[in-house]
Amino acid sequence: MDALAWHRFQFGFTITYHYLFPQLTMGLALLILVFKIIAMKRNDSQYQDVARFWARIFGINFVVGVVTGIPMEFQFGTNWSRFSDFSGGVIGITLAMEGMFAFFAESAFLGLFLFGEKKLSPRMHLLAAFMVFFGSWLSGYFIIVTNAFMQHPVGYSVTPSGRLQLAEFWVYLLNPWAIWQYLHNMSAAVVTGAFVVAAVGAFWTLQGKFPETARICLKVGVIAGLIASLVQVFPTGDMHGKMMAQYQKPALAAMEGKFDSGDKAELAIIGQPDVNARKLINPIVVPGILSYLAYGSFGANVTGLNDIPKDQQPDNIELLYYAYHIMVGLGTIFIAIMGLSALLLWRGRLEKTRAMMWILMLAFPFPYIATTAGWMVAELGRQPWLIYGLQRTMHGTSPTVVAGNVAFTTLGFMGLYLGMGILFLYLIGKELAKGPQPQQGADLTGAGGRVPVEVK
Repeated sequence: MDALAWHRFQFGFTITYHYLFPQLTMGLALLILVFKIIAMKRNDSQYQDVARFWARIFGINFVVGVVTGIPMEFQFGTNWSRFSDFSGGVIGITLAMEGMFAFFAESAFLGLFLFGEKKLSPRMHLLAAFMVFFGSWLSGYFIIVTNAFMQHPVGYSVTPSGRLQLAEFWVYLLNPWAIWQYLHNMSAAVVTGAFVVAAVGAFWTLQGKFPETARICLKVGVIAGLIASLVQVFPTGDMHGKMMAQYQKPALAAMEGKFDSGDKAELAIIGQPDVNARKLINPIVVPGILSYLAYGSFGANVTGLNDIPKDQQPDNIELLYYAYHIMVGLGTIFIAIMGLSALLLWRGRLEKTRAMMWILMLAFPFPYIATTAGWMVAELGRQPWLIYGLQRTMHGTSPTVVAGNVAFTTLGFMGLYLGMGILFLYLIGKELAKGPQPQQGADLTGAGGRVPVEVK
């Protein structure tokens, strides 16, 4: 591989590995807040125990997420110096705000939440849980805004030296691409959190351990998972697709394996894109649906790849097509799993249906795969642009960093991340075996002020 390919591979590898952790913490942050609110409203110590258990899992994920996120900050300078020099006047704003405001709030209040239960009143401890949720989701927004600028640049001007600078702060911050990408991304994080929570509940149920905690995890995980899975499809997925149809026609055509332009464009359910033959082979399609989903009309014209100049097309159409269909296919499976689980829950048969327990327990990796595929769709679809329409990827790398240097550091990252992954799984395994740690005698309503607690 040449230097450009190694630069892209290294950033793709590090960000894919890194995002395994924040997607769970952002999803768990909301669910922990839900557990805390229910515990306080009902004065129910079981929900408090569940919140405390997932807070420990959150803390481990948070630490690994921070450690794996730091190298990417340096890669902007070491691997992508021309990109940073060109666009730093814009994207530097939100990257700095993410570190100074969102990450600081999340970190500070996470410490209070994890270690302050005995010191804070129930209401202040609930406030700490809310601030952890707020900080993590605000952090996600600033990162999404940065990426959205690369997908759909707005609110900028060009200086006499040829660099980008921020011209309209609110236009940049409220980029319509960022709004829908953020909502789609956050609902995906809740899907991940919900599947993990439900999987642990199913695991304990199959083992016959911690029955009350397992029941709560299953109930909240299934309900949250079903809602978030539906939101993934509509409105967030639908609107994000319409944004791509409006601003990134080559990406939409590649996602669907559509080579010829035409009205009543068909939606490809399955098929294999043959780029050399310029067609989709063995297709199963639904006529008119792609036109409707993209433009709201069954008769709308959708531009195919054959009518787009080759230097404007994504450079890996096959990978983009398969990543998109994996994401959509798994999203459909999520709705089916959580919909059936919710039906069994409503009838009071969820915990007694061992087959469903096995499905829920084994399904937890699927949201990680779907999220990774979704990220690949976004990034591969933007190619060959680093900042869409403004800077090509080949013009954003560091010219003096050769392929051998990047290959060497990539191998270093792989070895380091392998060791970190083993340590992470060991710590999570210990927490799962330990389970919830109940505390007795606590008034969770906040009416009695500071709570005297006693650890068993």
